[in-house]
Amino acid sequence: MVGIRDAGGTDVEAIVALVARKREQYAGYNPVFHNPAADARELHAAFIAGLIESDDAISLVYDDGGVARGFAIGTLIDPPPVYDPGGKTCMVDDFIVDDADAWPSVGGALLESITVAARARGASQIVVVCGPDDTPKRTMLTAAGCTVVTEWYTKPL
Repeated sequence: MVGIRDAGGTDVEAIVALVARKREQYAGYNPVFHNPAADARELHAAFIAGLIESDDAISLVYDDGGVARGFAIGTLIDPPPVYDPGGKTCMVDDFIVDDADAWPSVGGALLESITVAARARGASQIVVVCGPDDTPKRTMLTAAGCTVVTEWYTKPL
Protein backbone atom coordinates (compact mmCIF):
# COMPACT_ATOMS: atom_id res chain seq x y z
CA MET A 1 0.00 0.00 0.00
CA VAL A 2 1.29 3.46 -0.90
CA GLY A 3 0.22 6.54 0.99
CA ILE A 4 0.83 9.18 3.57
CA ARG A 5 0.25 8.38 7.21
CA ASP A 6 1.10 9.73 10.62
CA ALA A 7 4.63 8.87 11.69
CA GLY A 8 5.09 6.59 14.67
CA GLY A 9 7.89 5.34 16.85
CA THR A 10 8.70 2.57 14.40
CA ASP A 11 9.54 5.22 11.77
CA VAL A 12 12.28 6.92 13.78
CA GLU A 13 15.18 4.86 12.40
CA ALA A 14 14.08 5.30 8.77
CA ILE A 15 13.69 9.05 9.28
CA VAL A 16 17.10 9.31 10.95
CA ALA A 17 18.68 7.35 8.07
CA LEU A 18 17.14 9.71 5.48
CA VAL A 19 18.40 12.72 7.44
CA ALA A 20 21.90 11.25 7.76
CA ARG A 21 22.11 10.91 3.98
CA LYS A 22 20.91 14.49 3.52
CA ARG A 23 23.35 15.74 6.16
CA GLU A 24 26.22 14.22 4.16
CA GLN A 25 25.03 16.08 1.06
CA TYR A 26 24.72 19.36 2.96
CA ALA A 27 28.19 18.89 4.48
CA GLY A 28 29.56 19.12 0.94
CA TYR A 29 27.97 22.57 0.63
CA ASN A 30 28.95 23.86 4.05
CA PRO A 31 31.22 21.51 6.02
CA VAL A 32 31.49 23.67 9.15
CA PHE A 33 27.76 24.26 9.71
CA HIS A 34 26.79 20.69 8.74
CA ASN A 35 29.60 18.91 10.57
CA PRO A 36 27.75 16.16 12.46
CA ALA A 37 28.54 15.40 16.08
CA ALA A 38 29.99 11.97 16.82
CA ASP A 39 26.66 10.86 18.29
CA ALA A 40 24.45 12.74 15.82
CA ARG A 41 22.29 9.73 14.91
CA GLU A 42 21.47 8.87 18.51
CA LEU A 43 20.75 12.49 19.41
CA HIS A 44 18.62 12.97 16.33
CA ALA A 45 16.67 9.76 16.96
CA ALA A 46 15.68 11.06 20.41
CA PHE A 47 14.78 14.46 18.94
CA ILE A 48 12.63 12.95 16.16
CA ALA A 49 10.91 10.59 18.62
CA GLY A 50 10.04 13.61 20.75
CA LEU A 51 8.59 15.47 17.78
CA ILE A 52 6.50 12.47 16.74
CA GLU A 53 5.03 12.33 20.26
CA SER A 54 4.49 16.10 20.54
CA ASP A 55 1.00 17.58 20.35
CA ASP A 56 2.55 20.69 18.73
CA ALA A 57 3.97 18.76 15.76
CA ILE A 58 2.55 17.18 12.64
CA SER A 59 4.66 14.18 11.63
CA LEU A 60 3.95 12.44 8.34
CA VAL A 61 5.59 9.60 6.42
CA TYR A 62 5.19 8.66 2.77
CA ASP A 63 4.90 4.89 3.06
CA ASP A 64 5.50 2.79 -0.04
CA GLY A 65 4.78 -0.81 0.92
CA GLY A 66 6.47 -0.51 4.30
CA VAL A 67 9.35 1.65 3.04
CA ALA A 68 9.53 5.26 4.20
CA ARG A 69 10.20 7.15 0.95
CA GLY A 70 10.05 10.53 2.69
CA PHE A 71 8.75 12.42 5.67
CA ALA A 72 7.72 15.88 6.78
CA ILE A 73 7.55 17.21 10.32
CA GLY A 74 5.97 20.56 11.02
CA THR A 75 5.83 22.32 14.37
CA LEU A 76 3.01 24.73 15.12
CA ILE A 77 4.41 27.98 16.50
CA ASP A 78 3.16 31.46 17.22
CA PRO A 79 4.45 34.11 14.82
CA PRO A 80 6.74 36.83 16.19
CA PRO A 81 4.65 39.55 17.86
CA VAL A 82 5.54 42.09 15.15
CA TYR A 83 3.70 40.02 12.51
CA ASP A 84 0.07 39.00 12.19
CA PRO A 85 -0.34 36.32 9.51
CA GLY A 86 -3.77 35.43 10.91
CA GLY A 87 -2.88 32.34 12.90
CA LYS A 88 -0.09 30.00 13.87
CA THR A 89 2.80 29.11 11.58
CA CYS A 90 3.62 25.52 10.69
CA MET A 91 7.44 25.47 10.64
CA VAL A 92 8.59 22.54 8.50
CA ASP A 93 12.29 22.07 9.16
CA ASP A 94 12.52 18.30 8.76
CA PHE A 95 11.33 17.44 5.24
CA ILE A 96 13.26 14.92 3.16
CA VAL A 97 12.60 12.39 0.40
CA ASP A 98 14.72 9.38 -0.49
CA ASP A 99 15.64 10.48 -4.02
CA ALA A 100 15.99 13.87 -5.69
CA ASP A 101 13.65 12.72 -8.48
CA ALA A 102 10.93 12.03 -5.87
CA TRP A 103 10.45 15.67 -4.87
CA PRO A 104 7.62 16.35 -7.34
CA SER A 105 5.67 13.20 -6.38
CA VAL A 106 6.60 12.16 -2.83
CA GLY A 107 7.59 15.65 -1.67
CA GLY A 108 4.59 17.28 -3.31
CA ALA A 109 2.19 14.81 -1.68
CA LEU A 110 3.80 15.34 1.73
CA LEU A 111 3.62 19.13 1.34
CA GLU A 112 -0.06 18.95 0.42
CA SER A 113 -0.84 16.63 3.34
CA ILE A 114 1.00 18.71 5.92
CA THR A 115 -0.71 21.83 4.55
CA VAL A 116 -4.14 20.28 5.06
CA ALA A 117 -3.24 19.07 8.56
CA ALA A 118 -1.76 22.45 9.54
CA ARG A 119 -4.81 24.34 8.27
CA ALA A 120 -7.08 22.01 10.26
CA ARG A 121 -5.07 22.87 13.39
CA GLY A 122 -5.39 26.63 12.90
CA ALA A 123 -2.21 27.49 11.00
CA SER A 124 -2.39 30.32 8.52
CA GLN A 125 0.92 29.64 6.80
CA ILE A 126 3.67 27.10 6.32
CA VAL A 127 7.35 27.98 6.42
CA VAL A 128 9.59 25.31 4.88
CA VAL A 129 13.35 25.26 5.46
CA CYS A 130 15.29 24.52 2.27
CA GLY A 131 19.01 24.66 1.67
CA PRO A 132 20.12 27.05 -1.07
CA ASP A 133 21.76 24.24 -3.06
CA ASP A 134 18.85 21.82 -2.69
CA THR A 135 17.53 22.56 -6.19
CA PRO A 136 15.05 19.66 -6.58
CA LYS A 137 13.33 20.53 -3.30
CA ARG A 138 13.38 24.26 -4.11
CA THR A 139 11.87 23.57 -7.56
CA MET A 140 9.04 21.52 -6.03
CA LEU A 141 8.32 24.23 -3.44
CA THR A 142 8.21 26.94 -6.08
CA ALA A 143 5.93 24.83 -8.30
CA ALA A 144 3.62 24.36 -5.29
CA GLY A 145 3.26 28.13 -4.91
CA CYS A 146 5.77 28.70 -2.12
CA THR A 147 7.77 31.91 -2.12
CA VAL A 148 11.42 32.20 -1.12
CA VAL A 149 11.49 34.50 1.89
CA THR A 150 15.07 34.33 3.09
CA GLU A 151 18.22 32.29 2.91
CA TRP A 152 20.77 31.64 5.60
CA TYR A 153 24.35 32.72 5.13
CA THR A 154 27.12 31.24 7.22
CA LYS A 155 30.81 32.04 7.61
CA PRO A 156 33.30 29.96 9.58
CA LEU A 157 35.14 31.99 12.19
